[in-house]
Amino acid sequence: MILFPFRYLWWLITSLRRSFGKPPDFVIYVLEEEPPALPDPPRPFWQRLTARNRLSVKELAERFDLIARHKRIKGVVVHLRPVPMSMATLEDLRELVTKLRNAGKRVVAWAPFYTTGTYYLACACDEILLMPSGLVQPMGFAATGLFMADGLRRFGLAADFVQISPYKSAADMLTKSKMPDEVREQMTWLLESQHNELVGAISESRSIDEQAAKNLIDHSPYGDQDALQGRVVDGLVGEEKLPSHLGPGNGAAASVAPWDVARRKIRMPAPKLNLGKYISVLRIEGTIIDGRSGRLPVRPPIEIPLIGQDRAGDLSIVQAARQVAGDKRTGAVVVYVNSRGGSATASEAMRQALDMIGSRKPLVVVMGPVAASGGYWVATPGSWIVARPSTLTGSIGVLSGKVVTGGMWSKLLVNRETVAFGARATMESDERPYSDEERQVVQREIERIYSLFVEVVAKARKMTDVQVHAVGAGKVWTGRQALERRLVDEMGGLEAGVTKARTLGGLREGAPVREVRTSKRMIPPRAESVPSGWFGYVLEGLALLGRAPALAVMEDVPGEVL
Repeated sequence: MILFPFRYLWWLITSLRRSFGKPPDFVIYVLEEEPPALPDPPRPFWQRLTARNRLSVKELAERFDLIARHKRIKGVVVHLRPVPMSMATLEDLRELVTKLRNAGKRVVAWAPFYTTGTYYLACACDEILLMPSGLVQPMGFAATGLFMADGLRRFGLAADFVQISPYKSAADMLTKSKMPDEVREQMTWLLESQHNELVGAISESRSIDEQAAKNLIDHSPYGDQDALQGRVVDGLVGEEKLPSHLGPGNGAAASVAPWDVARRKIRMPAPKLNLGKYISVLRIEGTIIDGRSGRLPVRPPIEIPLIGQDRAGDLSIVQAARQVAGDKRTGAVVVYVNSRGGSATASEAMRQALDMIGSRKPLVVVMGPVAASGGYWVATPGSWIVARPSTLTGSIGVLSGKVVTGGMWSKLLVNRETVAFGARATMESDERPYSDEERQVVQREIERIYSLFVEVVAKARKMTDVQVHAVGAGKVWTGRQALERRLVDEMGGLEAGVTKARTLGGLREGAPVREVRTSKRMIPPRAESVPSGWFGYVLEGLALLGRAPALAVMEDVPGEVL
């Protein structure tokens, strides 16, 4: 507030400077990595030297909004690279493109070659261009399961897990030798849902019926000339020829520039002195653990599911929730969830804290690419749940178990001997599988937690326990399937969630949105427990999940598409 006059003066000076010169006709974006929904949280200074913040969907939306308002910029060129992205993220990007087109701007997709994911995104654009000699690769969806039980046995290793139903298959990779029928069934309905989204996009973009769109997919791949003749693409244009292609004609070429150049000619909105209420955004991303939230110091080249991902710790999330609940200027709350789940106890602790917010302020949950198992558990306090059509959600179920290493040590001629007091002191030991009695104990525990999970969902979604069990028992759904089963309320992304939160909170249309940054006084730094490098982070993740009494985690189902 004290600095506002200086901010406004600086805006006036920069606006005057930006008013000179002509902006480019088209702004070009190279999409070379999957953008997160929200900007990366601030990193410690030493990590900023090695880590690069990614351009988020939220930041891209803000840039597109500036472009939409600028009268002299004609449109955007989206240069697409073959990047694996979740269908939900692609749907976020398609929404941004559609909004920009509705503002009267021209959006052109260009790529050296198209994959299923990039072609799905390109179908939202005015024009699909392919580089001469380029290719539209085979399109469609496939998922491969990896089942390691026989291979682990050769090394003296085994996994002993108890699951609430065969659909709760997170541990099947370790416990099974081949794909169970239930997993095959689940993969089939998930892939079919995503395939239908692709068919619908192609049908609308190419102005053809659904059967023709399916034929277009089934007859892929296409070389450049075949793609052009079959109206799979609209033109064959080299990147160096884009200015001429985008020009008004008569030999005139359009100017094309990246955002870093264009922004110098775009007048930014005037800073506002916001003294009223705002919407607070609280994020729950990564594996849910008992402890504090954390991120890898440096992202490894290959992401290791669950243990190698970002972590959402109950100690951090609960403190943030208490902070939001006590903030008098927070008129409504949006909780962004992107998590496959994790610890059931941590999920319940977060749910109770979010319930506290919901009892005081309107609370809307927005699901990212994945909000399943524990990720769905923490979403239940939302009075309104928003998901993308291809969000992976549900997986209402529990499993628990351990990896047994006793056979490996004997193969290595290593003798392990244990002295213990207490009949079940070694129940969770990795030396041996559960006994029949211990298995019954584990079974009772996961049934108890599952009953709690079902009760929480039934109360939140105004369903009976029987209705929840029918769509639960570990089954995973896409967002569109979840909408049909009353597990979510609306198809959309963060913007839809913010709009709903403004309505529920009675806030004005332009009420600002602020992400929650927890106070250091409430959440002291844990420098002593920060692991050294990504390998240490993974080892710590194994230990954290191993200490959880039960796991609400989603099985490995198709989540990314090239």
